[in-house]
Amino acid sequence: MQDVTLTLAKFTKGGYWSVPISFEGVPGPEYVSLFDQNGYDLTELEKLYSQVNGNNTTDHRNSTHHALKQPWFTQESKTQGAVLNHSLIFERKGYEGPALDQLTTWSQTNPLINKVSKMRPKWGLDFSIDYADVEGNVFEVLHWEYDGFDYDEIQERKLRYELKFLRTDWDDAAKTILTHKDKWHHLDFFAQSNWKCNYFGIEKERFKMVIWQ
Repeated sequence: MQDVTLTLAKFTKGGYWSVPISFEGVPGPEYVSLFDQNGYDLTELEKLYSQVNGNNTTDHRNSTHHALKQPWFTQESKTQGAVLNHSLIFERKGYEGPALDQLTTWSQTNPLINKVSKMRPKWGLDFSIDYADVEGNVFEVLHWEYDGFDYDEIQERKLRYELKFLRTDWDDAAKTILTHKDKWHHLDFFAQSNWKCNYFGIEKERFKMVIWQ
């Protein structure tokens, strides 16, 4: 049965923030601490720019992590069969205009600010669905992540795989994959991912793209 639902979530094509923030002095290292160079977690400084540039962040995993993300697919609550773990679209912004000028000035005092000013815009897709049954079987049916710095490329993937994922009977697919357990269970993380991507006829994952120019 196909029981995942596509949301109305859309990417923002504009990849840059240009409006500067009001800030007294120069942001200290704590404003760019725990910088996520290959993901989507925002620093405290990025969150300030998000507020003035009209983008709302949401909690990511817990209340101490924030990201520009939206639900991509959803599913009614269920406890067995193919169960959606998470499905999200992500964005991360670069800087231009007055915002970039502000960051560049601050970087003369605090070079760590360059961690933010040198970022490229990035967009990402994440679809993760698991399987569990009363016989004790539990495994990842598909966990596909795909990042990139080209909006048109990621938008094309989004539209392509929305059709693919909507047309897939995930319960049936999971049961079929289980019959081939001897072909993938012994493989490491990346090899399992490649096997399952091949099974579903989709390109292999591409993620953890380093965001700096």
